[in-house]
Amino acid sequence: MEKFRNLSLLFIFSAYGCEGNQSALNATGSSAKIISDMFWWMLIGAALIWIIFISLGFYAIKHKSEADESRRKSLFVIGGGVVFPTVILSFLLYFSLTPLPKLLEPAPSGSLRLEVSGAQWWWRVRYPLENGNFVELANEIRLPVGEPVEIKLTSEDVIHSFWVPSLAGKMDMIPGNVTKLSFTPEKVGLFKGACAEYCGASHALMQLDVVVMKKEAFQEWLDWQKRPALEAKTAMAVKGKVSFKQNGCVACHTVRGVESRGVIGPDLTHVGSRLRLGAGVMINSIPSYHQWISRVEEIKPGVKMPSFNMISNEDIKAISVWLEGLK
Repeated sequence: MEKFRNLSLLFIFSAYGCEGNQSALNATGSSAKIISDMFWWMLIGAALIWIIFISLGFYAIKHKSEADESRRKSLFVIGGGVVFPTVILSFLLYFSLTPLPKLLEPAPSGSLRLEVSGAQWWWRVRYPLENGNFVELANEIRLPVGEPVEIKLTSEDVIHSFWVPSLAGKMDMIPGNVTKLSFTPEKVGLFKGACAEYCGASHALMQLDVVVMKKEAFQEWLDWQKRPALEAKTAMAVKGKVSFKQNGCVACHTVRGVESRGVIGPDLTHVGSRLRLGAGVMINSIPSYHQWISRVEEIKPGVKMPSFNMISNEDIKAISVWLEGLK
């Protein structure tokens, strides 16, 4: 009874994994739906093979004492052991190969195109603009619903793998190479992604938010992201802006509209408008900025950014207030 209960709990907990915004079985993208369909057909085929073989096994055990004719034995072996598996496996092979061209199709001309590069342990996201410039942000992608998108993927250091299970299959990101992933998001919502290739100490802390929006809302968001950073409006924010410059943060980070052109770390121009910090590690709030600045090496081991616990707590608080206000 205890064993049955444990198996039941295992099934229930496993079923929870089929739902949510980070499940390949909760497909809301064109590519993810193809992959989900393939999975279910494979599962059905495997279940049929298993049921037939188990049934044949029970039949053989039950009739082992009876004198079977040679012809019946031959039909039993050929039909159950050769013909049936061959037919089922051939069908599954055909069904798995047929959708592959659709998964590899490039996005139509005029589709939204963006670039994502992986780095230990965060995501650099760029939206190329018609004038040759680009809008850059980090650890968050926003897409218009119902519009095809092509994402160019590469890596700045080691091999990473881009995977947003509900929208598309995973795609490796290789240093010095560009891979492409095309799909159409079909449902408004927030979807979670992650690096699916072990890439070092904080691999498990390399997450990604993908927000699928209505087309009009997406365009408004993109237009806002093109603007420089908002001016500091409070005394604390002004102090934070000054401290940001004085303590060398400008060497690694860009904040458009400020004398800050570093490219080693994430672009922080509109960091206050993002959902989470540190590639999905923390919620976007002033206390989170404070913790990140003062003890980042504890939060994300191996990260290149040092902990700035050598500067005063007042300066850290001021910088946190200023960054949180960069909407």
